[in-house]
Amino acid sequence: MEILMPLSLIAILLGSGIAIFQTDLKRLFAYSSIGQIGYLTLGISFASVSGLTGAMVHIFNHALMKGGIFLALGCMVYRTGSVELSALNGLGRRMPLTMAALVVGGLGLVGIPATSGFVSKWYLLQAALEADLWPVAVLTLLGSLLALIYVGRVIEAAYFRTPAPDAPALHEAPWQMLLPTWILI
Repeated sequence: MEILMPLSLIAILLGSGIAIFQTDLKRLFAYSSIGQIGYLTLGISFASVSGLTGAMVHIFNHALMKGGIFLALGCMVYRTGSVELSALNGLGRRMPLTMAALVVGGLGLVGIPATSGFVSKWYLLQAALEADLWPVAVLTLLGSLLALIYVGRVIEAAYFRTPAPDAPALHEAPWQMLLPTWILI
C-alpha cells in the first residue's frame, strides 16, 4: 500500500496530465492509458473487496473503452488520413457515428455516470473512503477531471470547430468498421 498507492496516483495524474497537451490522438490516448492503468493498480493497492472489485471492473472496462476508441480512430484515419487533433475539426457533423463512438468511449474513460467507467471509479472511491483516505479520493477525482479536459479537447474539435476551407468532403466510415467499434463501445 505504501509503495503501490503513491505510484498509482502519480501514474493517474501524470498520464492524464501529459495527455492533455498531445495533438496526436494516438499519443493522447496512449498517455491516457497510463493514467487508466494507474486506477487499476490503485484498486489493487487498497487490498480490499471494494478496491479489488474496482480494479477488476476497470481492467475490463478499459479494454473495451480503449479498444473502441482506437477502432473509432481507425475509422477516422481511414477517411481523413490523419491522427492529428486538428483533423477532427468539424468531423462530428461529417462522420457522426464515428465521432459519437469516440465521445462515448472518452466519456467512459472520464467515468461519467451511465458509462462503464463510472462503475469502476465508484468502487475505487468507495475503497478510498472505506480506508479513510480522503486525499486519495480527492486525487482520484482530480484524475477524472484531467481526463475530462483531454476528452473535452476531442469533443471541442469534433463538434465546435469548423473544418478547414480546403477540407475534403467526407462521409461515414463503412459499416464493416463501425459495427465492431460500436460493439466495443
